Amino acid sequence: MSTNKFVTFEIFRYDPEKDKEPYYQTYKVEIRRSGMLLLEGLNQVKWELDPTLSFRRSCREGVCGSDGLNVNGVNMLSCMTKIEDLGTDHIVIQPLPGMKVIRDLVTDVDDFFQKFITVKPYLIRKSPAPDKEFYQSPEDRKLLDGLYECILCGCCSSSCPSYWADEKYLGPNAFLRAYRYLIDSRDEGAEDRLPILNDKHGVWRCHTIYNCVEACPKQLNPTKAIVGIRRMLLERGY
Repeated sequence: MSTNKFVTFEIFRYDPEKDKEPYYQTYKVEIRRSGMLLLEGLNQVKWELDPTLSFRRSCREGVCGSDGLNVNGVNMLSCMTKIEDLGTDHIVIQPLPGMKVIRDLVTDVDDFFQKFITVKPYLIRKSPAPDKEFYQSPEDRKLLDGLYECILCGCCSSSCPSYWADEKYLGPNAFLRAYRYLIDSRDEGAEDRLPILNDKHGVWRCHTIYNCVEACPKQLNPTKAIVGIRRMLLERGY
């Protein structure tokens, strides 16, 4: 007989094909090793207790960004979260807030990615291409640290009250990615991006409450990027 510890997962459930409204279902999850991840607990539920549970997962290494969830009121990645670090035996697991639920813990991310695409997250060049490469100094390259590491998990945007309240608000993820290219010494697309960001649904809608910073599993700072974009807008006379 196992002497391992058990914790309770209280999981948001909703299947629009048969449920009139969402509900929560509880499961007893066995902690089978020290440092067991939240994702391992969810897999245990699906593989051993209830195969109808739906959630996203892929790389299990904090790279794909597909397994963002709201756990005890905080957005995080299930594959980077140790159950023991949550400090409780009762764990409430919900889909990321501010996003339409497709089923159980799976949300519709189409709008999130459309806003990401809107800010033109790629290098824009207007000068002739060099013969070999676009040179970038070590100092200019260092400016990109803390920006390029984003894995598009959605934890930052879905933690933002402005994102919940304004369906057209681009959100901290889009701003972080826009700034990554705006300060890239190889990019020449500022005049293409800044008008998109200079909008009531753009950077001026941010109230700098830092929810996005606290939610980011990669310790990135979207608020700092938003401030940087605002400075660029003012300096260029927008």
